[in-house]
Amino acid sequence: MSHQPPRDCPLCPRLADFRAANRKAYPDYFNDPVPTFAGDNVRLLIVGLAPGLHGANKTGRPFTGDWAGDLLYATLLKHGLARGPYLERADDGLALVDCAITNAVRCVPPQNKPLPAEIKTCRQFLIAQIGAFPHLRAVLALGKIAHDSVCDTLAMKKSAHPFQHGAAYEHGKLTLVSSYHCSRYNTNTGVLTEAMFDAVVKQAKMAAMPQI
Repeated sequence: MSHQPPRDCPLCPRLADFRAANRKAYPDYFNDPVPTFAGDNVRLLIVGLAPGLHGANKTGRPFTGDWAGDLLYATLLKHGLARGPYLERADDGLALVDCAITNAVRCVPPQNKPLPAEIKTCRQFLIAQIGAFPHLRAVLALGKIAHDSVCDTLAMKKSAHPFQHGAAYEHGKLTLVSSYHCSRYNTNTGVLTEAMFDAVVKQAKMAAMPQI
């Protein structure tokens, strides 16, 4: 099973229709399932919700081109999980170090709200992606939807592993760390501060790379 949906993926009709409409409205956007962004020797996988309409759906790289990406990539650079410039473009030369970034749903959904059936359908790619990283030791889930999808991917009972910011759950060789999503809404309302996000990224890095 491929860990990347095909371009113009037909599996979720509503999302395929939305992509088609966006191709007309924004012909210079990426407008396809956004592939995982990965460095070498991936030990930490960061899982978000879905591409933003004017962020990853535009640029073709997860969390690139919107506020969530500004905070995420600045934090990864601070903790040595990325190197190079982040210029909100897929060709800016930024590289990830020992980590990868993907989304629970690879296509942009209307109003940034994927349906449960779409999350379930796209989970096959998350399962395959996790399986493709032999050195993976930790997953950082950004938001409850990502957390729940990772739990389902790993066959972790959600009632026994509830979403909570900063929670860490051991599952075999993997540790699942969860965070509030680094969205502008969460930071503007104070649900997530930059200090809180910095701490949870550090926590996830330590779970993935305790010797570093």
